[in-house]
Amino acid sequence: MRKLFAALILLCALIISAHAGVMNKETLAQKFPSPLMVGDKDPELAVWPIFKQNATSNELVAYVFESIDFVALPGFGGLPINLLVALDPKGNFMDVQVVSHHEPVFLEGLGPQPLFNFVSQYKDLSLTQNITIETGTRKTAKMDGNNVRIDGVSKATASVRIINQTLLASSLAVARKKLGFSGSHDPDQIARLKTKFFEQHTSTDLFGKNLVTHVSLANRDVEKIYAGTAGEGLDPEGSAALDDMFIDVYTAVVSIPSIGRNLLDAESWAKLSERLEKGDHAILVMWGGRYSLTPEDFIPGTSPERLTLKQGGLPIEMRDLDMDLRLADGTPVTPEHMKVFRVISQTGLDLSKPLDFFINIKREKGMIFPEIIRKAFPYKIDVPERFYDVPAGDNKTWVSIWQQRAPELAILGVALLILTVLLAQQRWLTANARRFTLIRVSFLLFTLVFIGWYAQGQLSIVNITGLLQSLKEHRSLVFFLYDPMTVTLWAFVGLTFFAWGRATFCGWLCPFGALQELVSRAARLLRVPQIRLHTKTDARLKRIKYVLLAAIVGSILFSAQITDMLVEIEPFKTGITLLFVRAWPFVLYAGGLVVASSVMYKFFCRYLCPFGAGLAILGKLRLLKWLPRRTECGTPCQTCRHRCDYQAIKPDGAIAYDECFQCMDCVVIYHSDTQCAPRIMEIKRRVTIPIRPVVS
Repeated sequence: MRKLFAALILLCALIISAHAGVMNKETLAQKFPSPLMVGDKDPELAVWPIFKQNATSNELVAYVFESIDFVALPGFGGLPINLLVALDPKGNFMDVQVVSHHEPVFLEGLGPQPLFNFVSQYKDLSLTQNITIETGTRKTAKMDGNNVRIDGVSKATASVRIINQTLLASSLAVARKKLGFSGSHDPDQIARLKTKFFEQHTSTDLFGKNLVTHVSLANRDVEKIYAGTAGEGLDPEGSAALDDMFIDVYTAVVSIPSIGRNLLDAESWAKLSERLEKGDHAILVMWGGRYSLTPEDFIPGTSPERLTLKQGGLPIEMRDLDMDLRLADGTPVTPEHMKVFRVISQTGLDLSKPLDFFINIKREKGMIFPEIIRKAFPYKIDVPERFYDVPAGDNKTWVSIWQQRAPELAILGVALLILTVLLAQQRWLTANARRFTLIRVSFLLFTLVFIGWYAQGQLSIVNITGLLQSLKEHRSLVFFLYDPMTVTLWAFVGLTFFAWGRATFCGWLCPFGALQELVSRAARLLRVPQIRLHTKTDARLKRIKYVLLAAIVGSILFSAQITDMLVEIEPFKTGITLLFVRAWPFVLYAGGLVVASSVMYKFFCRYLCPFGAGLAILGKLRLLKWLPRRTECGTPCQTCRHRCDYQAIKPDGAIAYDECFQCMDCVVIYHSDTQCAPRIMEIKRRVTIPIRPVVS
């Protein structure tokens, strides 16, 4: 059996099968019917042009492509999500559809409709917008200037982020090749401000060292950029005084402590810092001259039309903070000549790249339906390297997920540390039966409620199949990093394999296992009759889980669809991930297993769990036989064996670690003066028998 598992795993790792798009011109024509027309596939890039007949010519309306041809980021089934994307020439999403996926939560969990609803929100959004995912009740995207918030899917947070990354990365690849886009536009691959770094400067230093950027435009400069256009000569005031000032602008990134703390007074710096979230930036702009960056119709708190910011060719939104601030010399930041604009972290502003500003000027020609002629005068800010940290080259979009879940990970980290200390100090842990029961039940409740239902940290056979699918397809394993709880638990389980084997997870950290044990304890308190099988029958039934594991692993070689069906032997998705909110057959199955555990101790874990079987095999890495035994265990004492609910103690007293769940009940007996027969006899032997005095 062990050789079979090893062969299957090795075969999965060696087989390489490249996926490619499945669409052709005929199938696309059905999705984009008349008056649209599908052109021939580009010979150099896997895209199809979509045309619309316009009079005598054909107008290009979009490029259509499959995401898998550009990005193959695996999901939690180990295979990539494939999206059909229609991107118009301006970078807007004309349509986004799901071609194929193997995300477990969307197969027989939540069902596919929430996935389709999520993807449909991208329609009419743009690559030039800053798209972030939130979990709420909206049905459509919410616009806030250049920032867009779309509704995620509860219970599938990591999956939708993988889908979002797949869509944006593949679309940017096409946009760079076909639409002339440039830049990263990945908020997690940008340089980060050193918030603790500070240099003392005077106001003179700030201006002299280019920490405040100065741009001056005379009327002559503006006339020059309009020369030869319909807007030439439309400013009589400027034409009459070409050498006079049109606008004089000073710009500074005041969220940089070495700039902001020196340029603003202490009170203003404190007020500004309170208004900025982590990763936000603030840009102070001061100007003079006859042209104002905030005309009379400017609405405080909005984005300025006369000053824009771009990076890598993509727009970065700035929004007025509408704050009353003062410079270090006491000069007030008045709305007529000074403004502080906020750039939120989600825009992905990268301090290591130039900040490209544009002073936008508009002229109108005509009276009733005037022709509008717009021109933009560019200037830029280069932030010195000493003010920021450049991220490592492998920094990916999963980083923000880890940052967002930092509080949950901290709680989990503390709990794992406590568990490690308890298991390492097993003598203290098991010395008092009542104390041990209180600690164990409390930790099982934590595992079920926090790790399972709240933080969604249920490890599963899907983790193993996803790993093997990725190895089979020779794909990256980065998708695991989109689920910090899973990675953290796997890291802990991997380390504890060497000391304690599979039992640490199965006995203490499995939410569904905790649910079964808590139900079993409640049933015993209610005096529900318990079923205990004969030792040989129990041993035979325990082989079932290994057969199921072999079937699931073997199915990976043939069909992902078969694998998707076989992994449903686990009730984890139903009972933990979805809290029993699912189609009735799945609820009936998972509920039946829970009920079964009330009369037969941890029925599913012992006989049916393929994940437990996989952990038992990996548990061969265990180096220690760490549960204490006496020479009398098994010969003649059989107390622990008969009291072991898992039936994991052999007749000779040896512990079958592959089937042990580390419940520690046998260790409690071992240290008990009233339950352990050898210990009771040892205590009796220590009793000193009084010696009668010899009478002479």
